[in-house]
Amino acid sequence: MNSTELELWTKIKQFEFDDPSDSLTFSARLARENGWDLTFALQVILEYKKFMFLLCIATEPLTPSDEVDQAWHLHLIYTKLYWNDWCTKTLEKQIHHGPTKGGESEKLKFENLYENTKSFYLEKFGSKPPENIWPDSNVRFKNNKFVRVNTDINWVIKKPFRK
Repeated sequence: MNSTELELWTKIKQFEFDDPSDSLTFSARLARENGWDLTFALQVILEYKKFMFLLCIATEPLTPSDEVDQAWHLHLIYTKLYWNDWCTKTLEKQIHHGPTKGGESEKLKFENLYENTKSFYLEKFGSKPPENIWPDSNVRFKNNKFVRVNTDINWVIKKPFRK
């Protein structure tokens, strides 16, 4: 990293998502909404920070892992925290989230962007991204049929493995 990148990365690393006065902090909400333990949610937040750093310095579009995308989605609903504190004061750049338009060409585009993101990560951080948060593309883009389910009134039972 050059000195400008290092300065930005330091600001991003130091950014605190959790307000200790909240009964339900950002990291606890991220864990709860995704069925993760708090330790994993905190790891995802670190990877989200790394992804946003990469977005700030990249010259081409990038794509997050699903886990990182879940942190980004949650962050977006904390509008003041996202736009004022994160984008304006920390990143000093507006970062918008654009969904896929659907279809096979978009699938291929995002698979390529995802692989490019992981390569750029290796280049900038000197190590591969952790596989438990950044899986292979065939895993990342295989199961994308998500729905919101209230687990207080519904059971969710995993389907048997199919090839």
